[in-house]
Amino acid sequence: MERTLFEPEHIMFRESYVKFLEQRVAPNHARWEEQHIVDRDVWLEAGKQGFLGTAFPEEFGGGGVKDFRYNTIVAEENHRRGFTGLGFSLHNDVVAPYFLDLATDEQKQRWYPAYASGELIGAIAMTEPGTGSDLQGIKTRAVRDGDDWILNGAKTFITNGINSDLIIVVARTDPDAGSKGFSLLVVERGMEGFERGRHLDKIGLPAQDTAELNFDNVRVPGANLLGQEGMGFVHLMQNLPQERLSIAVMAAGAMEGALEMTLQYCRDRKAFGKPIGSFQNTRFELAQLATETAFVRVFVDKCIELLNEDKLTVAEAAMAKMRSTEAQIDVIDRCVQLHGGYGYMREYPIAKAYLDARVQTIYGGTTEIMKEIIGRSLNVG
Repeated sequence: MERTLFEPEHIMFRESYVKFLEQRVAPNHARWEEQHIVDRDVWLEAGKQGFLGTAFPEEFGGGGVKDFRYNTIVAEENHRRGFTGLGFSLHNDVVAPYFLDLATDEQKQRWYPAYASGELIGAIAMTEPGTGSDLQGIKTRAVRDGDDWILNGAKTFITNGINSDLIIVVARTDPDAGSKGFSLLVVERGMEGFERGRHLDKIGLPAQDTAELNFDNVRVPGANLLGQEGMGFVHLMQNLPQERLSIAVMAAGAMEGALEMTLQYCRDRKAFGKPIGSFQNTRFELAQLATETAFVRVFVDKCIELLNEDKLTVAEAAMAKMRSTEAQIDVIDRCVQLHGGYGYMREYPIAKAYLDARVQTIYGGTTEIMKEIIGRSLNVG
């Protein structure tokens, strides 16, 4: 089905990004997966070529255009081609909006140029060892000390946790204020008392550096408060829809990539003297996979349009995230089945896609949380 989402400038951007992936990522990605972290020089090259910070003002080295279609191209090409774990989408889609919407003029001068160039890598620290989707259960605490904040606590499952230079930390700054007692503090690489814990070993996304973070009496300057004190929970709720749509974009791209490689496998693989794609059961299965993938693509593309128009609702983003990620796992699982024994071998890209897909229904809010959000929006009681 022909997509109508993109303009000529987006098509040119995609061509440039695909070339970047072929030249700078493809030769190194296997090594990054072995070492469980992406080399920082690829971030600098991505920034140099304009693939980071496209929404940041031109005066600070950004692309100067707030258009999620550029973010979409980066995310879907990464996942369609199996170059997962780069961390660019976390940097562009999830963390950047907080700086774009909340930074003071002084913070813009201090952080924007290096953020857009890839010199500073972003992360956001919400999840704690005992707190996942229940953000109001966060225990990391910051107390005032003059103009500064003293930060104590621990975070886990933090994407870009090792490479990051600017970490937006969600902390409780008023224990008696309920949901109005949270603030966002930006912790910078090298601050005394800030330590990175375990570099976590995951079943998928091996190139992605995911880590534990520890804060032991970290003195965070008052100038590193992002947004308004006590409004951290509100800031999170405002930005979570884009984060969830970003995950849906990844899911759609991964589904398309898995379907493409499975179609080719079914053309090439022979059984009983003919391609396995010639068997009716295989064709029927592929027909279902192609239809499911197309339906996800259409809904996700519509949500991208709504986001660009500032019309995407919290419930719609939850629908996109829930349906696309559940479909991603199902479609890729069935693609593995069509590969037979080869689908279970790590040397085959479909096996990697299978492992990488599993986390999609977990981070950014679990499927169960998405159902709760959607259900509440229906006003049934």
